[in-house]
Amino acid sequence: MSVEVLTSDSVVQPENYVDRKKLITVVGSSLIGTAVEFYDFFIYGTAAAIVFPRLFFPNLSPLAGLLAAYATLAITFVSRPIGAVVFGHYGDKLGRKKSLVLALMIMGLSTFFIGLLPTYETIGVWAPIGVIVLRLAQGFAVGGEWGGAASMIVEYAPRHRRGFFGTFVQLGNVIGLFLSTLAFALVPSESMMTWGWRLPFLLSIVLLFVGLFIRARIDETPAFLEMKKTGNKEAVVPLVEVMRSGKRAVFTAMGARTGEIILGWLICGFLISYATNNVGFSRDTVLHAILAASAVAFFTFLGYGALSDRIGRRPVYLLGACIAAAFAFPLFWLIDTGSVWLFFGAVVFGYSFGLGAMFSVQPSFFSELFDTNVRYTGISLGYQLANIIGGLTPMIATALVAASGGKSWPVSTFLISGCIVTILCVLSTRESAGKDIVRQS
Repeated sequence: MSVEVLTSDSVVQPENYVDRKKLITVVGSSLIGTAVEFYDFFIYGTAAAIVFPRLFFPNLSPLAGLLAAYATLAITFVSRPIGAVVFGHYGDKLGRKKSLVLALMIMGLSTFFIGLLPTYETIGVWAPIGVIVLRLAQGFAVGGEWGGAASMIVEYAPRHRRGFFGTFVQLGNVIGLFLSTLAFALVPSESMMTWGWRLPFLLSIVLLFVGLFIRARIDETPAFLEMKKTGNKEAVVPLVEVMRSGKRAVFTAMGARTGEIILGWLICGFLISYATNNVGFSRDTVLHAILAASAVAFFTFLGYGALSDRIGRRPVYLLGACIAAAFAFPLFWLIDTGSVWLFFGAVVFGYSFGLGAMFSVQPSFFSELFDTNVRYTGISLGYQLANIIGGLTPMIATALVAASGGKSWPVSTFLISGCIVTILCVLSTRESAGKDIVRQS
């Protein structure tokens, strides 16, 4: 029996009806929004590894300064779950669009203002304090970005193509990684420590305006409108409802991300300092390897998303977790050889194939775990709680290498442990591909 959904022009259509023009707009909106999100965070991760220890923590030793810079990277993951709850609440009550516009605005402006901050040499201790305040604001906004974008695109997509279209949310990671890495790669080395590091942050304002323009043109999702129209049960406080009936799904999503988020931040955050300081690669070599990985990932992400529509979310996700676990030691063995080509291969394979299989299906997989009336809150909370682990990963990995006298094996063990958690959590779920998502608790 088909479920009726309400389109924005108040015409009732069957559930498998798709307004292609609106779907394309939603895809573009979700893609640019998450591209801004990941651009903002990747440029900070790169700056934290390359310049911030000297510019904002000059009184500390090189190791302590790097750890302090990574701590400011991690601190936003405290405010992310708060943002997930706040934006998720209004997104589930008032609609996806309004929350998404506000989240994007706060996120983009926070990044822009980091590029305007005076350094420690100019204003002393107020410089790192300013970084922390803006990072907390950035994390708060990001907490509501991904869940809203994932909810919107999955609720718009055709039932049997949710995996493929959901992947466009994750392609924002690829585009953000590519643009952020390119921005730093184009900055002349001699100006990096003066004005050059500011350019990637200031350029984010362009992405912000493009994102707001596209996002202002989207309509509310059919699934959300159907919930409002039919008078089905609406959560008075979505967080309370999620923790009452969807608590297991929240922690399942969090656990399923563990291996992926550790691998992601090892490649996109930790390797910049490890490969330059411990192995001897140049900064440009590391940045170019990440550029290559993001270029290949554009195609592997889409392939994995489409594959999940054919064989299911669980098999694809488990494949990625197993690849990541099996590659945990070879990843660093290849890097430690000092060979540029092996380094490129390790980074490209780890990001595009291991991380890609898990990351690409998360919007559809996680969205299908929750009911419409709490979906924004539920997937935002599960996704962002896992990011606490991700934000700490570069700092943990740096400490593990230092404690082991420069050895990488503790980091590989750390990654394998995360992958085991991921595998167990995914195995605890039921296959959800192709199921109805227009439902309420």
